[in-house]
Amino acid sequence: MRNIGISAHIDSGKTTLTERILFYTGRIGSIHDVRGRDGVGAKMDSMELEREKGITIQSAATFCQWDETEVNIIDTPGHVDFTIEVERALRVLDGGILVLCGVSGVQSQSLTVDRQMKRYNVPRLAFVNKLDRQGSDPFRVVEDLRDQLKLNAAAVQIPLGLEEKHIGTVDLVNMVSLTFQGDKGEEVIRGAVELEGEVLETAQQKRSEMIERLADVDDEIAELFLMEEEPTTEQLKAAIRRRVIDCTFVPVFMGSAFKNRGVQPLLDGVVDYLPQPEEKANYALDTHKDEEPVLVTCRDDDPLLALAFKLEETQFGQITYMRIYQGTLRKGQYIYNVTSGDKVKLNRIVRMHSDEMEDVAEARSGEVAAMFGVDCRSMDTFTDSGPKSSLVMASMFVPEPVMSLAVWPAKSTMQNSFAKALTKFTKEDPTLRLKTDPETKEIVMSGMGELHLEVYVERMKREYEVECQTGKPKVNYKETINRRTEFDHLHKKQTGGSGQYARVIGYVEPMSEEEQEELGIINDFENRCIGTNIPPEYYTSCQKGTEDAFASGGLVGSEVEGVRVVLQDGASHAVDSSDMAFRIAMGNALRDVMKRANPSVLEPVMTVEVTVPSEFQGSVVAGLNRRLGIIQASDMNSDGSGLCVAAEVPLANMFGYSTELRSQTQGKGEFTMEYVRHVPVPKNVQEDLRKKYQEEREAKQNAS
Repeated sequence: MRNIGISAHIDSGKTTLTERILFYTGRIGSIHDVRGRDGVGAKMDSMELEREKGITIQSAATFCQWDETEVNIIDTPGHVDFTIEVERALRVLDGGILVLCGVSGVQSQSLTVDRQMKRYNVPRLAFVNKLDRQGSDPFRVVEDLRDQLKLNAAAVQIPLGLEEKHIGTVDLVNMVSLTFQGDKGEEVIRGAVELEGEVLETAQQKRSEMIERLADVDDEIAELFLMEEEPTTEQLKAAIRRRVIDCTFVPVFMGSAFKNRGVQPLLDGVVDYLPQPEEKANYALDTHKDEEPVLVTCRDDDPLLALAFKLEETQFGQITYMRIYQGTLRKGQYIYNVTSGDKVKLNRIVRMHSDEMEDVAEARSGEVAAMFGVDCRSMDTFTDSGPKSSLVMASMFVPEPVMSLAVWPAKSTMQNSFAKALTKFTKEDPTLRLKTDPETKEIVMSGMGELHLEVYVERMKREYEVECQTGKPKVNYKETINRRTEFDHLHKKQTGGSGQYARVIGYVEPMSEEEQEELGIINDFENRCIGTNIPPEYYTSCQKGTEDAFASGGLVGSEVEGVRVVLQDGASHAVDSSDMAFRIAMGNALRDVMKRANPSVLEPVMTVEVTVPSEFQGSVVAGLNRRLGIIQASDMNSDGSGLCVAAEVPLANMFGYSTELRSQTQGKGEFTMEYVRHVPVPKNVQEDLRKKYQEEREAKQNAS
């Protein structure tokens, strides 16, 4: 059995390759185009939105058989916005195929996928696709794998002709030509082309290079290499398999999936070189022993350990995709969710073929299956050992969202469906985050990029019939003061009967960041009154009046922070003073004094870390400077594959940055962003914000 994932940069041909694999293994009867020009579309792109856009949005699972080997395949998206789909697939797979475009070579998402594969120690094969395209150069792609991804990669095939002359490949392990005949390239003809002249010379040179690369990491081949002996085909295959499994060698296959060339030898490579489930070391964590790693046995008769790695909402209910690491899942048995402690009965187990299902009675260790009627979250662990089991499978890395949108339903009648849709989406996608802005009361949806958020807004419309309106979320500004200023305020009101009377005297002063941190508060209220000019029962009212004033400042209506209020004295009236009078007096006193205390607006500043190949450093630094960013550091990555630029940039200037970064770096740049602190805005910006706030207030007053 092999569990493999097919990953690559967008538009490198992952889904096209999967379509060919399914056809040659007899899983589907005909081949269809990715963009669905024939009205059908690729088997693995089952979502209507995927067929319209011609991209993969959700990873899809299927299974097939090649010779005697069962192959479970997960086809993953290439777009950086759906990176979590690749992440969750690689977390549970035992091997991967990294597809590269023969013309473009290593691209942005190739870098991301490579980082993900290294994170989970996934053995991989590389497949250089699109060799029928003009400008294709497979050997430059192999060099890219070595230079940009720092992989010990070597070709195990060379192409027979390129561009329109591409007819097949030469297998360097067996030293034989492979050509592909028939309407759909289903007949593989071995040895039809004699190896001679330039082809033979290139084949011998690349075979020597492959053996040399293997000798660097494999002792048996190294010994033969030093003794200048030629390894046998069996020795070569065994060495490639050993070194692929321990992630020290990457064999590079070649072909053109669209023209039906090179797919069957790649399937042979999957069987020959990628590990069986028990050959890849997987670890569970023992929660009773401070999460100590425990090697998973991968035996069918051991206690069950299964990981729910993906959830999907369908018309029949929630499907939970499970990777079984040890033990057996049986229909009708009870299993326990280790994370939540819930007991669940398995009513239905299915094997997925894109959006089609095949019912099965059991699923054994190493398999990928799906279940109905199991309510859980992504990355929950299941067992049959009872609710007190201590073993859990390690979760996956979830990147932080980089872009936000304010969303709300177009009509109030859609509110329930809107809430239901958001709950389902956040459950199935850990990179989609929701929060309600306490300042603006907007629901802010955060994700991995503009396309990611756009797809969810579109899915709400199609799947839940909720029309959504979107807008930029408002930046969370704050206000403060910059000098000590005294106040003496009298609040007096007489309207028949008991009136209102209160007088407060004191001063306000700015608090430093250190003081706020030390005291653990953003504002401070000190009562330094001596005597009973203000009766003690009114002190709390004065404090409430302070909170009222600080809830909304006078410049832009934002929360006030970093201010100490000191109440020194005041006056009261035996009849007319009340809690309300002192609360109003204090609130008005502070609103008035803050106008005279040199107030300023504070804006949130983010730490932005940009990871890019070194050739784009200049344009990225210039782009951050344009957004008024202050560069803090610029260092090489730990593996030497690129640069990490760290800067502090105002949040208000970060809107649209992901799109700009992709265009600046040919899509090869990534960034993360984290809140640091609030700092004063420039005077001209403050004046613009103040004017805008006044205009909005006047418009509201006129409307009411």
